[in-house]
Amino acid sequence: MPKEALMDSLGLSRATINRKVQREQPLSREESERVMGMQSLIGQVQAMIDADSAPEFDAAKWLARWLAEPLPALGGATPASYMDTVEGQKYVGNLLAMAQSGAYA
Repeated sequence: MPKEALMDSLGLSRATINRKVQREQPLSREESERVMGMQSLIGQVQAMIDADSAPEFDAAKWLARWLAEPLPALGGATPASYMDTVEGQKYVGNLLAMAQSGAYA
C-alpha cells in the first residue's frame, strides 16, 4: 500500500507525521492506536493463512489490496475508509474473521 494511501486511511496527516519525525516526538496515543490496529489486522490475516498452511503469502500486500476494494457488507464502501478509528479497525477485523469462518462471503 502506498504510504500516502496508508496515512490517509489511518487519518494521519503527512505533515504532522513528518514534523514529529524531525523533532523526534512520539505519536499521540490515538495515532499509535491506529498504526497498531493496522499491524494487528496484518497479523490477523497472516494467522488466517498460517492456519491453512499457505506458503509464501504476503499478508500485508493482500490486506492492502483488500482494504482498497468496495465491499457489499459495507454498502459499497472500502474497508480502508474505516481504518481511521480503533472502532472501525475492530469492525474490519470482525469482517475478516467472518470471511474466514464462512459467515460472510
